[in-house]
Amino acid sequence: MLDIPLFDVADWRDAPADRRRVQADRLDRAMKDSGFFMVSGHGIEPALSAELRAAAAEFFALPDDLKERYRTVVGGRGWIRTGDEANAYYGDVPDVDKADLKETLTFGREHTTGDADIDETYFRANVYPQEVPALEALVSRWAEAARALYRDLLEMLATALGLDEGYFVERAGDSPHTFNVNRYPALSVVGRAKEGQYRIAPHTDWGLVTILDRQPGYGGLQVQGADGQWQDAPFVEGALTINIADLLARWTGDRWRSTRHRVLAPSEDEPSEELYSIIAFMEPDMTQVVEPLAPPIGGGAVYAPVRAADYFTERNAAASVS
Repeated sequence: MLDIPLFDVADWRDAPADRRRVQADRLDRAMKDSGFFMVSGHGIEPALSAELRAAAAEFFALPDDLKERYRTVVGGRGWIRTGDEANAYYGDVPDVDKADLKETLTFGREHTTGDADIDETYFRANVYPQEVPALEALVSRWAEAARALYRDLLEMLATALGLDEGYFVERAGDSPHTFNVNRYPALSVVGRAKEGQYRIAPHTDWGLVTILDRQPGYGGLQVQGADGQWQDAPFVEGALTINIADLLARWTGDRWRSTRHRVLAPSEDEPSEELYSIIAFMEPDMTQVVEPLAPPIGGGAVYAPVRAADYFTERNAAASVS
């Protein structure tokens, strides 16, 4: 079984140095094995997530011709319709017929860096549908709580590598984030998936850390082990699922794994199952140049230095079908 442990973030904050070291070593082992862990004590109330899901569902229930006025591309702000995103085709030509079976409301961080080019691309104004006025406040509250958690996670991860706990925090102060609410429609809505089609096809995430508030179900999250086998991700009520992403794995010289994962297609065992995920994709500063840390901290893999903004431009284009 994949090693996907549960950590109490509140306990981490208050723990003495010796207990933190034990937890950091445990986290390091999990990042080498699965690249995934879970957190409780994170400060995001279940009631807030429930309210956000309800508001998003109100938007997704609107007619498509009305939602069309908010339509955007991958990396934009607004509504990404079903059929416009294909996460599994990085490096290949997207297969329009096998695009991900989901639709998304996507938002970003309300922030400016002072770099005009970075701000224009990565800190665009959010687009909130006027038909659901509650969404703006709910998204803002959840995203603010996620950023507070992000700082804790970066400190935990830096400590697990044996770095000063502020190492990654100092390199993500001006970072953007992408905040998504994904709707995974029921089988009765989207029909049977084509062979090789998923709610979200097998992929890795792109940045540093992903924070996921998910719902369990037949068409739920699976994680791929180093042996290529897929396993259902564990679910703990009230806990958030965390995974590290490509740039952090690259930064560690592949000491840690950015692990492929997928969300299964709607199941005929539960044709009316509809799931909603709340996801915060957390990044480094877009001006940050990422290159592998030298051993013994880094794992020894060699990658050319890459500027975060350039990496994200490439990955956004690769995931966009339209």
